[in-house]
Amino acid sequence: MTLTSDQLLALLPLLLTGGTAILVMLAIAVKRNHFWNATLTVVGLNVALLSIAWLAWKGLYPIKVTPLLIVDGYSLFYMALIVATTLACATLSHAYMEGFPGNREELYLLLTLAATGGVVLACSRHLASLFIGLELLSVPIYGMIAYAFRERHSLEAGIKYLVLSAAASSLLLFGMALLYAQAGTLSFDGLGASLAGEGVASPLVLAGVALIFAGLGFKLSVVPFHLWTPDVYQGAPAPVGAFLATASKTAVFAVLLRIYSTAPAMHQGVVPGVLAAVAIASILFGNLLALTQSNLKRLLGYSSIAHFGYILIAVVASNGLAIEAVGVYLLTYVITTLAAFGVVVLMSSPYQEKDADALYDYRGMFWRNPYLTAVMTVAMLSLAGIPLTAGFIGKFYIVAVGVSAHLWWSMGALIVGSAIGLYYYLRVMVTMFLISPGMRRYNAPLHWGQQAGGVMVVLLIGLMLFLGIYPQPALHLVQSALMSAVQ
Repeated sequence: MTLTSDQLLALLPLLLTGGTAILVMLAIAVKRNHFWNATLTVVGLNVALLSIAWLAWKGLYPIKVTPLLIVDGYSLFYMALIVATTLACATLSHAYMEGFPGNREELYLLLTLAATGGVVLACSRHLASLFIGLELLSVPIYGMIAYAFRERHSLEAGIKYLVLSAAASSLLLFGMALLYAQAGTLSFDGLGASLAGEGVASPLVLAGVALIFAGLGFKLSVVPFHLWTPDVYQGAPAPVGAFLATASKTAVFAVLLRIYSTAPAMHQGVVPGVLAAVAIASILFGNLLALTQSNLKRLLGYSSIAHFGYILIAVVASNGLAIEAVGVYLLTYVITTLAAFGVVVLMSSPYQEKDADALYDYRGMFWRNPYLTAVMTVAMLSLAGIPLTAGFIGKFYIVAVGVSAHLWWSMGALIVGSAIGLYYYLRVMVTMFLISPGMRRYNAPLHWGQQAGGVMVVLLIGLMLFLGIYPQPALHLVQSALMSAVQ
């Protein structure tokens, strides 16, 4: 098959992200240098991000590149979000890895490979490209989670994620096989057309859909596929936890929403009811289990379960505002979660074997580091959905979508879950303003890497407040990117 010049241009973000991984690998082979490998990663990801902006400005999309990939406004938006998030995680990794006793450069190779998989998922229009992208995203994450293998929790988390993820991939493949047996095609459009004619009442189709959702639900850590989340978040190095909570889940949710939107038949029958039950369970279980946590990374892990329960409400609603609501919520969630994990990274930098993830590590932080305290405070307020923060805008969209679709049980769960969440988010904030002599204190020394990471988290706090006070430019960007995404 011959690719046209327009198709090659549309593939620029994917080619540049993958090319960055190759360049980082070659740079490691030539000479190990943490600073230059990190810089090469950041430069390559910046160029990939600029290529996405250029494609959006040229307006060449939608372009179908082989039967597997499509580049349209929808994929450009999520590619930009994934690449920008990876860029932030790479910046944080430089500060964190300064004190790492082993080889540091491979982390950037794994990070760019995972980002390449996320870009493939954002462009996917076929179950084959979905599986390729998902594995390209997941396999490097196994290594990143267990990167600090000398620390028991990191190795345990990596093995746990590997085993459970392999089981999820098996379920996904089996579900694809069942759908192919029924529909005779693996393309999203073909499956949508086949299901529109036959419906989803067939046991074969229902089993296939259930298995695919189970496989993707594991990656999103929604209930009942969430059990790995707190242990993996706690064991993973802090920058890796940030990537896992943001870029990885964003890529998977983007492809899940595209599948669901291209098959209108799924909006009927038992599928919406099952998704609504999963959303409600994720909201309630995620928030209730977060109440008992004294480890900040585990708390953020349970919080992410609840937040993706909120986003599933928009998927169940499936009205005209749903795709836009998901885009806005993921944008605000990614910015806020990066800020929260960014504080954990900077408090743990350089690498000290154990991250500063216990709540008592943050006791009295206001009196030692008021800037990071301000970032964490705004991040907690945003995660709670307090007005004048980015999180409020995202949650407002979900409420608007749920009310317009008359999802009253889901709205009730959202209100209860938000009230519960407010308690443990405030607990984190209050802890930072307390002081107790003799407590173990983390306060990393400033160096170039941490200063760069510090600048980034300060920019994130500015974004959170800007989106909360004046969200219109961001809303217009999401609308223009997603309005013609999935019909």
